[in-house]
Amino acid sequence: MEKKESQRQTAEAEEKDPKTAGEPSPQTQEQGGQAEKIESETPKPGEELQKKLEETSRELEKQKDLLLRTAAEYDNFRKRTAREKASLYSEATAAAVLEILTVADSLERALEQPDCTAEDMRKGVELVQRQMKSALEKLGVEEMGAQGDPFDPELHNAISHVEDGESGDNTVVKVFQKGYKIGDRVIRHAMVQVAN
Repeated sequence: MEKKESQRQTAEAEEKDPKTAGEPSPQTQEQGGQAEKIESETPKPGEELQKKLEETSRELEKQKDLLLRTAAEYDNFRKRTAREKASLYSEATAAAVLEILTVADSLERALEQPDCTAEDMRKGVELVQRQMKSALEKLGVEEMGAQGDPFDPELHNAISHVEDGESGDNTVVKVFQKGYKIGDRVIRHAMVQVAN
């Protein structure tokens, strides 16, 4: 409807002024300029797709970079953890060996004695045994498996059963070999004889 109105106005203007016939009226020129502006401002469908593609490509590159960085950080973490684990193992071993070296030194000194009586030898062995117990205590190692203890399959290894009226059922009657543990972890089960 607006088009018809503007065409009518243009026709009337041509009738009034024959010189301007064929020339667009100022109003028509203004409308044409606005149409050109609107056409230039509205993006073409191909341009929109191109912009979205570029944005998606940039986002993909960011995610790819983040993934590569994360993978590199994880690899470094894994290598560092392996080095620390190896270091901790060697440090723990060194600490254990250091505690036991005093026992080894005492045994060497005992063997260096040229003449000693059986009584002296016994005293030396008792001294070495006390040093060994002390070293194990410093390392957090506890003895387990004493006579009279209730039998526990988690801690004891029953190598024989015996009928014993004096001891209660499932009681350790004799210890053949002591067991050792660190905290809740059993290092060696105690070898015992159990009463039925």
